[in-house]
Amino acid sequence: MKEKRGMILWIDNVIAELKPYVRFLEYEGYDVSLTDNADEGIDLLLQETYDAVLLNPNLPTQKGNHLLSHIRREDAHIPIVLVTDEEENGAGWPASLHEADEVLFRPGSPKQLAAALTFLLEKETMREAHTPQAYANDFQKQYAAPRSAAQNAPTSEQPPRSQWHAWIDTYVHLVEWELKLDALQNADELKAIHALEKREANAAFADYIQNAYTHWLAGEDSPTLSVDVFYKSVIPEIQAGKPVMFVIIDCMRLDQWLKIEPMLYPLFHITKDYYYSIVPTATRYARNAIFSGLFPLELVERYPALCRDASREASAVPEPQISTNRYEKELMRQQLERHGILLKPSPHYFKIFDIRGEKHYLEWLTEMQQISLAALVIDFLDMLTHTRSEVEVLRQLIPDEAAFRRLIQAWFQHSPLYRMLRIAAERGITVVLTSDHGSVRCQNAAKISSRHKLTAGLRFKEGKHINCAPETGMLIKNPTAYGLPGEAEGKHYIAAKEEYYFVYEPQFKDYQERFLDSFQHGGISLEEMILPCVVLEPKTRHR
Repeated sequence: MKEKRGMILWIDNVIAELKPYVRFLEYEGYDVSLTDNADEGIDLLLQETYDAVLLNPNLPTQKGNHLLSHIRREDAHIPIVLVTDEEENGAGWPASLHEADEVLFRPGSPKQLAAALTFLLEKETMREAHTPQAYANDFQKQYAAPRSAAQNAPTSEQPPRSQWHAWIDTYVHLVEWELKLDALQNADELKAIHALEKREANAAFADYIQNAYTHWLAGEDSPTLSVDVFYKSVIPEIQAGKPVMFVIIDCMRLDQWLKIEPMLYPLFHITKDYYYSIVPTATRYARNAIFSGLFPLELVERYPALCRDASREASAVPEPQISTNRYEKELMRQQLERHGILLKPSPHYFKIFDIRGEKHYLEWLTEMQQISLAALVIDFLDMLTHTRSEVEVLRQLIPDEAAFRRLIQAWFQHSPLYRMLRIAAERGITVVLTSDHGSVRCQNAAKISSRHKLTAGLRFKEGKHINCAPETGMLIKNPTAYGLPGEAEGKHYIAAKEEYYFVYEPQFKDYQERFLDSFQHGGISLEEMILPCVVLEPKTRHR
């Protein structure tokens, strides 16, 4: 007999048939209490501390209550395995309704039952024990190619070829491991190793972007960029004759999307792709690029009055800045016209800042009889990201990325956005959902200086005569090559690398402490630049 593994309560009305199973479970180290009476089983559950319950789900109690329901009222968390005959079709609904953890059908082998119990009771322990080795083996294979690419980063004379594919794969892999590590209770050392791996990856990624970005804009093996998102993801759905809802969740990262995604599985068939945000990864550049299909320099040349207003406003007031993106509806209309698309009814655009806006849009979506294209911008995540650095209670509520992910998951589950997407699924509306940029958790302050006034962002600056250490940021002295305006006026840009944030030297210590550990955007990092773009096809359309 093996060492003790736990106490099992088995409630079933075919005791004579269960003895071989009980003997095998006892050999495997389980203590089994066996009864054919539902009420006696409940009494045993109240008298002893059991690790799991095996039961026939169709046994009634003397009071007529369903047994599984009664057990859940007595102990909401005990693992329950339903053991039932294959011809009994009623096992599925109580398992779903009352959250049974497993369903096994008779006849089955004692070994199968023991294996199911072992997995159910020991999966967390097994996961904690085996994850470190799995992590080491996985990352040894995963990082061989990207690290080699980083060591042989392209020069300005040698354009990069297809390395952007590898960086997407690397970042997705990093994020998937982050979510796995979130589930572990005793993995602080492993999480620290993963954080180091991610920092090293971000350092190599910043070098790669510094060498690759201008080649992309010259048309050399470019990934999908912000300017391509609408054309590549939204317009094909419109041309297929579908009603389309285009949703941009401002400042949503890939890891945050992956916490939301499973809630949409019952509603949609999901096709997921990725794209790169333009630099700077700031709202007024990245989101305008999505709606216009134009780089900032092209936007200035086509709409000089619009961009002149936005530039004045952005130089005076820090982000988030509503007015710098107030032309998004017009920019979207212009892009549709450039591609020869005339929609009836006319495209609809709405931006949600608060509860009143959410209520208004829900009413519109419910009442609207026909939709061609409905564009929707959700500002909640961006406002939360910025507010966190200013409000102490939010810092305590969101101490790290794992907590941020959990909060976003809880927010979405109860949000009007989730209700909007359910309405879209019910009405057969295809949803294209993406983000304009992500954010990065800032850990290192970098000194910056200029004889002139610079813009207020912590992860990027624009102005004249910008000075900082080259390892902390990518200095852009030739904006035209980066699709940015201002070269004729002598304007420069700088985008922070890795986890740096810019602080002026005269107030360095004060602002270093104030913004340490804050989430910011505008710079160059995997989190800010590599973003999900998903197409959600309603399952109702295929029924």
